Amino acid sequence: MTDKIFRVNMTDLTTSVEAVPADWAGHGGRGLTSTIVAAEVEPTCHPLGAKNKLVIAPGLLSGTPAANSGRLSIGAKSPLTGTIKESNAGGTAAALLARAGCKALIIEGLPKDDKWYSLSLTPEGVTISEESELIGKGNFAVVETLSKRLEGKPGIVTIGQAGEMKLTGANISIKDPDGGIRSNGRGGLGAVMGSKKIKFITIDPKDGKVAIAEPDKFKEANRTFAKALVDHPISQGLAQYGTNVLVNIINESGGLPTRNFTQGQFAAHDSISGETMHDLIEQRGGKVKHNCHPGCVIQCSQVYNDAKGNKLTSGFEYESIWAMGADCCVEDLDRIAEADRIMDDIGIDSIETSVAMGVAMEAGVLPFGDGAGVCRILTEEVAKGTGLGRIIGNGAGSVGRAYGITRVPVVKNQAIPAYDPRSIKGMGITYATSTQGADHTMGYTIATNILNVGGQVDPLSKDGQVELSRNLQIATAAIDSTGMCLFIAFAALDNEKCLPALIDLINARFGIALTGDDVVNLGKYILKTERAFNMAAGFTSVDDRLPEFFYHEKLPPHNVVFDFTGAEIDTFWDF
Repeated sequence: MTDKIFRVNMTDLTTSVEAVPADWAGHGGRGLTSTIVAAEVEPTCHPLGAKNKLVIAPGLLSGTPAANSGRLSIGAKSPLTGTIKESNAGGTAAALLARAGCKALIIEGLPKDDKWYSLSLTPEGVTISEESELIGKGNFAVVETLSKRLEGKPGIVTIGQAGEMKLTGANISIKDPDGGIRSNGRGGLGAVMGSKKIKFITIDPKDGKVAIAEPDKFKEANRTFAKALVDHPISQGLAQYGTNVLVNIINESGGLPTRNFTQGQFAAHDSISGETMHDLIEQRGGKVKHNCHPGCVIQCSQVYNDAKGNKLTSGFEYESIWAMGADCCVEDLDRIAEADRIMDDIGIDSIETSVAMGVAMEAGVLPFGDGAGVCRILTEEVAKGTGLGRIIGNGAGSVGRAYGITRVPVVKNQAIPAYDPRSIKGMGITYATSTQGADHTMGYTIATNILNVGGQVDPLSKDGQVELSRNLQIATAAIDSTGMCLFIAFAALDNEKCLPALIDLINARFGIALTGDDVVNLGKYILKTERAFNMAAGFTSVDDRLPEFFYHEKLPPHNVVFDFTGAEIDTFWDF
């Protein structure tokens, strides 16, 4: 099956299937979404207006048996940051899109009528239908209803109430193999989908398969690649404790942002830790290991049950637990899980929204540690779009502006995740220079700053941090193009067979001869393309800075500040 571009125009409600332009043929995932957004979206356009486009693209290895290749990239101009944006998630949609022969789905324009729609994608193209039954419903109701309404096991891409209301914290959710959901969380892309009045997209590849040019070479490379992933000690730790294994580790480093980024350690860290979570999951009959997409060999996701043994949430990640836990000082893991489930159902980013709650606590809207109050506000205010709900649903920066708070941990208006940049300085460089606002996944220096993967760079020292972040951001941009999970990076940094095996997989898939240099150049191209879009949108190097308080408020226990000058930060782009 030859890959095609599937295009949907919501203004005149037409669809088309097009050949892939030669310039796009070598791209997938983030490389493709950013290339298309840069080529077709006016950088100065309103993100919720007719000129923005939503681009959905599987990776170069999506739909193949390659281990850990199930990530789906979605891109647009972000309504939260005003920058170019790519967000990726697991689930089943990436593989099914690739099997349907869809290189990318481009959604453009805005409907003329005040009606809601759904899209149905098959190898023949896209069908637009009016939708009324599921409008106003949460993500879980959408997945449950569509699983009964439709035959087989279609891929489902959906927005909750937050996306319908065009809140800038809104995410896009993807059905996972168990009927749960994964989230393209950051940057408010759910609001872009909501602006185009699309409630959900279904994907049925019929009997489509992804062609592999050299099957024997592919199988051999995949064996080597999967073994490198499974054998790495970080992969094994993630499999046992999930990403939440990091709570105690980051707390020990003094880099766990606590009480709206005023402290680097949380006294109740053990009550929300991965070890405690593991024991609770085992006691209650949940799943310690769970894959967010087919073919994952790490299985760092999990299913978390309540005290009665009923499923409460799944894919219960470190960043979400940190944000509602340490940052908001909520000590009850069950309450954090309840909040996580509500946010998944509403379809709102659990990092952005929880950090916004921390800022709201600083403003006195509710007390620090009030987990019950958080769940009430999510259910009664955010899900219904009341005044306070809209302020919080539009993110941490929105709360800071509404209440006159100066300690607002955002870069380019996107909330800073779970690593304090004062005591883990490499992450500070990533947050400052990322083309997409503060985002730990753009260049995850925790690997080398804290976990000693790929060497060791002292997290409290400025030495080597710019180079570390730069190298990881380049590598990550390339990984994001393959459809691979970010967590392959641990093995890739330490195991000399891992990265060559990944390149062999791509070469065997397409019958080409990429080298390691080609992969590095791909990463550089993506970063430069994204930065050029941002600069055309009006961003400058002055936007590559952390909030003022990080430079002068000392963070206990190390009593350190973020001490890079603007000129030092700007050397990041010297490549």
